[in-house]
Amino acid sequence: MAALFGSRVRKLRMAAGLTQTEVGALTHVVGSRIAQIERATGAKPTLELTRALDRELVADDLLIDLWPYVYREAFPNWSQAFIAYSARASVIREYASHVVPGLLQTSEYARALLSVGHSLRDAEHLEERLAARLDRQVRLTGPDRPELWIILDEAVLRRPVGGSAVMRCQLEKLLRMAEEPGITIQVLPFDQGEHGALGGSLTLLVMSDGTEVAYTEGAHHGQLTEEPYEVRRFVLTYDQLRAMALPPLMSLDLIRSVLEADYRGSRIPSRSDRRRLAQQQLQQPGRRQLRTGGGRIPRRRPRP
Repeated sequence: MAALFGSRVRKLRMAAGLTQTEVGALTHVVGSRIAQIERATGAKPTLELTRALDRELVADDLLIDLWPYVYREAFPNWSQAFIAYSARASVIREYASHVVPGLLQTSEYARALLSVGHSLRDAEHLEERLAARLDRQVRLTGPDRPELWIILDEAVLRRPVGGSAVMRCQLEKLLRMAEEPGITIQVLPFDQGEHGALGGSLTLLVMSDGTEVAYTEGAHHGQLTEEPYEVRRFVLTYDQLRAMALPPLMSLDLIRSVLEADYRGSRIPSRSDRRRLAQQQLQQPGRRQLRTGGGRIPRRRPRP
């Protein structure tokens, strides 16, 4: 598909009488990047670049229509059908048992995850997969943004993927994204015990025509279910998980608590640290002091 995409770009460019350098200038990349695309070498084109190429080469959405198939080549075969469905879904409901879902990942968190696993071929493949994953997030900012409902197992918050600094930024992003319209985040705490999706992740996709599909995934495999009867069973499982999870506001409080307790770092002092710092500042010369009773202690006048 990458070779077909590159061939179409070359034909459109030549029909327009443009050089690779000229097309690069029009799409804000270097000419060698256009050469890579035409030869199907190097990183695959991003959705943003594809849109620019389609516009400048007057492709009438031909390149945009081809891009999802090029993009899917960066992922294992068993996930490609799911990616195609999710790109068209109007509602996405997901239970994540081990990691933050791709639509909400920071680039650093995604890189840490994609750097491991037997399906990764080399550094170039890593960059392709990273770019493809981040490009998926464009849907959350566009006019066709899906309704997103995410249930995170508490383990997702506790596992320090990429280290404390990466997790700190990731949890901060979850808190920001939860403020966006159409995005709901819940946390399923450890004390809920066993449940119907234990050991894997579950995603339910609703298409614009009302069709539903379910996708279950483990560490090295995934399965797409389209049979309505089977999908209804997964819908029931998801509804049970949603009932077991903390309400949205309590879930965000738990995320903040984990952020403060486990990944606070220098930028996020704990409550006790903040109280101690405030006490120290108030007791410095020239500052008001605190009294146990809650009143203010007036500053003493210097002795004559």
